[in-house]
Amino acid sequence: MTNTVDASWHEILRTCGEPSRPSESSLLAPFAELVRVAHAEPLLRRLRPWTGMWELHFSRCTEMDYTWDVPYIGTLRDGRYYVEGPHRSSPRIAETDSAQAAVAMVVDLLPPGCGPAFAGNATELAAHGQWWHREPDRRPVTLP
Repeated sequence: MTNTVDASWHEILRTCGEPSRPSESSLLAPFAELVRVAHAEPLLRRLRPWTGMWELHFSRCTEMDYTWDVPYIGTLRDGRYYVEGPHRSSPRIAETDSAQAAVAMVVDLLPPGCGPAFAGNATELAAHGQWWHREPDRRPVTLP
């Protein structure tokens, strides 16, 4: 699991400043800053990052189909950021001037017990849901 998550972060950090189209060059610096700030946050660094449309998403599983239960951060053309989610149909949560504030909002909205990323996809995570989120048994153990 850790290798998959670490490799994903490494790849995104390596390529976050590369334009896919020249018209999007105004988004390069803010998006690169967002990726660096999000990677610096230990709670987010435990999740599988993925990107699309100048958005940074976080998944609780390592493989596609990813989870859609963590808010995501997008980059606006004016260099600001928005936080939306966790689903595409969810309303915008906020807009902010700083990547730090956007990352802090996502961290505050993480589901309970979020991370580390589950090795597998969202369906497999859901199948293990009862086990994955079970509280440890804290009853005293009696030894013979």
